[in-house]
Amino acid sequence: QVQLVESGGGSVQAGGSLRLSCVTSGNSSAPYCMGWFRQAPGQERVVVATLKSDGSTHYVASVKGRFTISEDNAKNTLYLQMYSLKPEDTAMYYCTHETGGCTGIPYNLDWGRGTQVTVSS
Repeated sequence: QVQLVESGGGSVQAGGSLRLSCVTSGNSSAPYCMGWFRQAPGQERVVVATLKSDGSTHYVASVKGRFTISEDNAKNTLYLQMYSLKPEDTAMYYCTHETGGCTGIPYNLDWGRGTQVTVSS
């Protein structure tokens, strides 16, 4: 199992930027899939972006062109750089790890505790 600890959330105005970080520890070896999910109040938890161990990435349409997922293996850290933030990006953001491919099935994922992002208009 992999342990995940997120940081970097906060409150910003619309149009602002934030960079989320997720430090990982534990047993993780390729192939794997790292991801960021988010959950807004009263809504389901949904995937925002994923990064496979082969370097391929995927973004949900609503963040494409504004968010970038990346990792620094030397620091065991996953990042989510967020630009041009909108009020609808307000949510709790969770870092995830999945052994193998990106199925996104919650049972298959290791989860962090989340970091709150609030975007005001």
